Amino acid sequence: MISARLTRRALLLGATLAAAWRVPPSLAEPVPLRVRLDWTPWGVHGAIHLAQAKGWLASAALDVQVQDGNGSAATIQLIGSNTDFDVGHASLATMMVGRSKGLPIKAIAIFMRQGDIGCFVPKGSGIRGPADLKGKKLIYTPGSLEAPFIDTFLAAGGLRRMDVDLVAVSAASKASAYALGQADAAFSTIPFFLPAVAKARPSDAIRFADYALEMPGYGLISQEAVLQSSKRQALAKYSSIIAATWRYIYDGHQDEAVDAIISQRPQARLDPSILRGQLDSLQDFLNTESSKMLPLGVMEVKDWDIAVRNLIAVGLVDTKSRGSDFIEQGLVKPFSLPTTRQ
Repeated sequence: MISARLTRRALLLGATLAAAWRVPPSLAEPVPLRVRLDWTPWGVHGAIHLAQAKGWLASAALDVQVQDGNGSAATIQLIGSNTDFDVGHASLATMMVGRSKGLPIKAIAIFMRQGDIGCFVPKGSGIRGPADLKGKKLIYTPGSLEAPFIDTFLAAGGLRRMDVDLVAVSAASKASAYALGQADAAFSTIPFFLPAVAKARPSDAIRFADYALEMPGYGLISQEAVLQSSKRQALAKYSSIIAATWRYIYDGHQDEAVDAIISQRPQARLDPSILRGQLDSLQDFLNTESSKMLPLGVMEVKDWDIAVRNLIAVGLVDTKSRGSDFIEQGLVKPFSLPTTRQ
């Protein structure tokens, strides 16, 4: 009975908040929000594009403009150094490093709670961990989410950069270069890379998280000044709608997300099968053991404390840091999506 009452209360709260936020545009002046993504389009942007395509953002009186990025680190620097963008979508582990270096930024929502960075090696190569990479040609992308953590990953196998042939390549060329056999291994995010190279070069992923680099995955960030401004409620609306859209996607609407990405980025000439593979792969990174009972988007402080300890151990964040220093709680709230386009 107690559980049933709590469930009814949660549903009532969600309906109340949704009704409050779905204000007809004619009765409310839309709040402009500028969003900067981590990269050019891929599956992790599914909810961002689908919420736009469905009209769910407009129904909450949000006027959202989305710009593609060229790396999580670059997005984090932009969000932290000026207010040209209100929201960033990026690797939250990289955000932690940026904040520790003085950028006034915080995470406001998390959608991929598990760290998704990995090293990719061909199946049957015999490479099982960082120690096996000695003398190998490895490719990575500067400014990407893997870049700050490569030295630590190699060190877990007793290696330094001089022990490998580490080659910088652009994000646009990394998957094709690896698929064509131009490198022995590559660093990237697992849900992005594996589906992209699966047909040409079947591969395995060595997860950074298995080598003391357990950290948060993708989510939304904002600058502290914006969080303290009149746009705070708009940030809460946006975060909550994107979280609800992810739930909608994984309730059997993955192909709608694929269609939304393609329709909003037609110039990218995206492969729908790869996008679908990325969305399916991302589902494995939604929750940690500590966070699995929390609504999607809400941050579990325990996970952030673990990430802080791991990053302190490798010198990437300040030794006085706590998990709560990096997150702004309370923005993600229950939200019931409209059943039809507004």
